[in-house]
Amino acid sequence: MTKKIAPLLAALLFLAGCGEDASESAATRVDYDAEAQRIARDSIVIDTHVDVPYRLENEPADVSQATESGDFDYPRAVAGGLNAPFMSIYTPASLEAEGRSKAAAEKLIDSVEAIVANAPDKFAIATSVADVREQFEKGLVSLPLGMENGSPIEGDIENLQHFYSRGIRYVSLSHGLTNHLSDSSYDENRQWQGISEFGREVIAEMNRLGIIIDVSHVSDDAFWQIIDMTEAPVIASHSSARHFTPGWERNISDEMIVALAEVGGVVHINFGSSFISEESRAYGEAMFAAGRAHQLEHPELDESFLYREFPRLYAAEHGPFPYASLDDVLDHFDHVVELVGIDHVGIGSDYDGVGDSLPVGLKDVSAYPNLVAGLLERGYSEEDVRKILGENLLRVWAHVEAYAATTSSKT
Repeated sequence: MTKKIAPLLAALLFLAGCGEDASESAATRVDYDAEAQRIARDSIVIDTHVDVPYRLENEPADVSQATESGDFDYPRAVAGGLNAPFMSIYTPASLEAEGRSKAAAEKLIDSVEAIVANAPDKFAIATSVADVREQFEKGLVSLPLGMENGSPIEGDIENLQHFYSRGIRYVSLSHGLTNHLSDSSYDENRQWQGISEFGREVIAEMNRLGIIIDVSHVSDDAFWQIIDMTEAPVIASHSSARHFTPGWERNISDEMIVALAEVGGVVHINFGSSFISEESRAYGEAMFAAGRAHQLEHPELDESFLYREFPRLYAAEHGPFPYASLDDVLDHFDHVVELVGIDHVGIGSDYDGVGDSLPVGLKDVSAYPNLVAGLLERGYSEEDVRKILGENLLRVWAHVEAYAATTSSKT
């Protein structure tokens, strides 16, 4: 189904009409907004990638209250209808060589537990589909945990059980560098030509425990090997469609989207402008290369500087960043739906993880109703929208739980 028919028809009716038609068109626009607010309020809204823990590691704040910086806090989550943001337990790739990945992950999990302990009337840790649904009914914002970068496993399969016990419910096998599990889409070093032997053990153990496998960040070879090995659906927790950024391996190709759907998985669209628009991506790539060169000249600067501070320096010299639009983001949703249907797309915004590169109209977690209004205007039904907002991910998670229940008893 082509989702652009509804706005085109509306435009034709406007051109055929008069001032009264214009008023009716404006009323329709208001209705989309009102419906979007209602649907966002009444639905379970899941975002599979929000980088709050790492943000707070660098800029401490009380997210149970309104904050001046960042993309997430409780008031904005409530305004946007966000019920279950997966807290990204992100470990910088450089820490693996230093043997500090596990400790870094533990600290971030501690920080999420502290958020809940500080405001138990607002937040709760969610470790199951049942938790998310029950906490939604209680009016709490669920905080499930996803591990971005498998480096904290540190070559010990028992650590996967440990992190499961601590609440981790998906793992992205690699991040910016090839690690001991998997090659990275960002790294020219393809040490394993996909997945390492130990990585294969980890994939089987994730299936056994009930941890969702996340293919975001892995190389294409690694993706195809994961698809061949997994016994349960997988997700791309924060990847957009490569169709719009040709040749950029970090996004997911049409063939990969089809294969992921065939195993029952979901592609969660990343909102970062560089993931959405080729113009934005080209600017971002040049900026990133310049930032790496700047880091070499200033080794005292950490990884966060590259994402949080350097963009302002680069823009002062090269002009402002070309932000994607809400319509550009909606095009990615349309593309996935046209390829594989409504059951295989969701939201993986990367809020608090892509710096100042978020599209116009989607600048923080209060903005999900804008996305919903855009989907409605493009002809998506309310049932379609609810699937995108969270039900597709809950279906995958339930399938992963069910498979694990047949293969293991977990501690």
